[in-house]
Amino acid sequence: MSRANSNVVIRRLGRGDLPAALAVQSENYPTFLLENEGAFASRLDLADAYCLAATLDSRLVGYLLAHGWASRSPPAIGAVLPSDAPSEILFIHDLAIGAAGRGLGIGRQLVASAFDMAARTGLRTAELIAVQGAARYWRTLGFAEAQTSPELAAKVADYGADARWMTRTIGSLDRPG
Repeated sequence: MSRANSNVVIRRLGRGDLPAALAVQSENYPTFLLENEGAFASRLDLADAYCLAATLDSRLVGYLLAHGWASRSPPAIGAVLPSDAPSEILFIHDLAIGAAGRGLGIGRQLVASAFDMAARTGLRTAELIAVQGAARYWRTLGFAEAQTSPELAAKVADYGADARWMTRTIGSLDRPG
């Protein structure tokens, strides 16, 4: 159950947010999943970037790295993305909420906002790799595990032993796709 907080603001993630976002990232992930500032910044520079920040009382407490990308082709961990990347689907690369923002429904707010933005630009499908047991959370947002080719399964495995490839149609989070 989440508790509502009217002081949470969802807005575009900017370069000025990177130090705080990197701190939230390090609070949430093991070393092999950490990405550097260059990898983060490259996602902000994409033409179809849907990267968002969640602030609580003006302090960044969570972020979503999401962007247009080629379907069934997740980028490698730490990859600096080319600015002319294809935009076939909404790829949710990373959702992280710091301790100060947990239990407020911020993750759901970030994903809903990204879905709205992506739908306005014509994207209809979202894809992601759930890490560290997060598949259960993503299922609550309407995502489902999907079949993978051997090539895609190898890319997903780079994200950890329990990583899962998940997809859903973009639509309201209250009613999947």
